[in-house]
Amino acid sequence: MGELVFTGNKGVGVRSDCFVSLELTSGGGIRLALDSKVDVMFGNSIRKEIHGILDHFNIKDAFVTVEDSGALPFVIAARLEAAINKAIAGEKEFIIPMLNENQYVTSKDRNRFSRLYLPGNTPSLMINAGIHRPNGIILDLEDAVAPDKKDEARYLVRNALRGVDFYGAERMVRINQGERGLADLDFIVPHNVNLILLPKCEHPEQVHAVNARIREIGQHREQLNPIWIMPIIESAMGVINAFAIASSAENVVSLAIGLEDYTADIGTRRTAEGSESFFARSMVVNAARAAGIQPIDSVFSDVADMDGLAENVRRSKALGFDGMGCIHPRQIRVIHETFAPAKEEIEKAKKIVNAYHEAEAKGLGVVALGSKMIDPPVVRRALNTIQLAIKMDKLEQNWRESNE
Repeated sequence: MGELVFTGNKGVGVRSDCFVSLELTSGGGIRLALDSKVDVMFGNSIRKEIHGILDHFNIKDAFVTVEDSGALPFVIAARLEAAINKAIAGEKEFIIPMLNENQYVTSKDRNRFSRLYLPGNTPSLMINAGIHRPNGIILDLEDAVAPDKKDEARYLVRNALRGVDFYGAERMVRINQGERGLADLDFIVPHNVNLILLPKCEHPEQVHAVNARIREIGQHREQLNPIWIMPIIESAMGVINAFAIASSAENVVSLAIGLEDYTADIGTRRTAEGSESFFARSMVVNAARAAGIQPIDSVFSDVADMDGLAENVRRSKALGFDGMGCIHPRQIRVIHETFAPAKEEIEKAKKIVNAYHEAEAKGLGVVALGSKMIDPPVVRRALNTIQLAIKMDKLEQNWRESNE
C-alpha cells in the first residue's frame, strides 16, 4: 500500500477546481470514486480522462477519489499529475495540447500599461482573465500561493499556459525566489511563456542564473521563443543596484518595483501620497530609462477606490512610469485610460510632428514650434504619443466589442 496523497482545492467558494486523493495499491486495479457537480453531463468524459492519465503513467492499481467543482480538463489533468508525482517521482509528463491561440510571441517594446496578477493555484480566476484585456496576465507562483501548494501549482500554471486562451495578453509567470524559482522554470520555459517576473531581485547575478537555466532547458528543444525578464525591485539593496539589474541582460525588458516589500524593508509603511517611496520609484525609473527599458510601478491595493487608483496612476505617469500592476480586473480600464495620452498631449504631438515635416520639406536644419526649438528626441516622443493614442483607440474598440 502506498501513501495517501492529496492535491487541489475543495470547500465553500471553490469553483472550476477539483480535489484529488490518490493511494497506490498492490492489486485490485483502478478504483475511481468521482463526485462531480457536472456528472450528468460530463461524468463519462471525466472518468475517461482520469483513466487515460493513469494509464499514461503506467499506474494499474490505485484508489482514486476526485471531488469536482466544475474543473476543466486542463485542471483535472494538472491535479491528477501532481498527485501521481507526489506518490511516485517519475520522469514522465502528461502534456496537454497547446491552443493555437497561444502560440504567439511578444516584442521587447510592446505596451505594458497593465499586468493582472492571478494566483497560480486558483484556476477559476485564470479561465476568462483575458477578456478583460490587460496587456499582461501574471500566473503567480510566489506570494499568491501557499507554501504547501507551490509544487502542485506548477502543474496548473504549466497547463494554463497551454490550455487557457489569453486573448493576446502577454503570458507572464512570477516565479519563486532562489532555487525554487529556478526549478519553476522547468514547468514554464518549454510552454511558450512570454515573460518571467523575477521577484525580490537585488543583484544582476539573479538575472544571470535565470538566463543560464533558460539556456539549459533550451538545449533540449529545437526552438525556444524569446523569453523576456521583468526583475522586481523590492528592497533597499535592489534599489541601490537598480541600474546594474536593468542592464544585466538583453532580454530584460522592464524593471518593476514592489512597494509593499520595499517599505517593509526600509522600516516604514506605504501611504497613499507615496512620499516614503519617492526615492526608490525615481531610482527605478532612472535606472530603467538609462538601460533603455520600461519602468513599471507597483500595484494599487484598494480595489474599490477607482478615484484613488486614477490619482495614483497620474502620479506614476508623472514620475515616468510606463505601467503598473493590478490585482483586480476592474482596475485595468482605469489604468489604461489614465496612462494613455490626454487629448492635449495628442494635439501637441500632432503640431510637433507637422512642424517637423514642414521644416524637412523646406530643407530647414532647424525645427521650431512657435518660439520653441524642437530637437529630434522631442519629435520621437511626439511620434510615440500619436502611435500610443492609435493603439488605445483600438483597445477601446475591443472593449466595446467584447461588451456588446
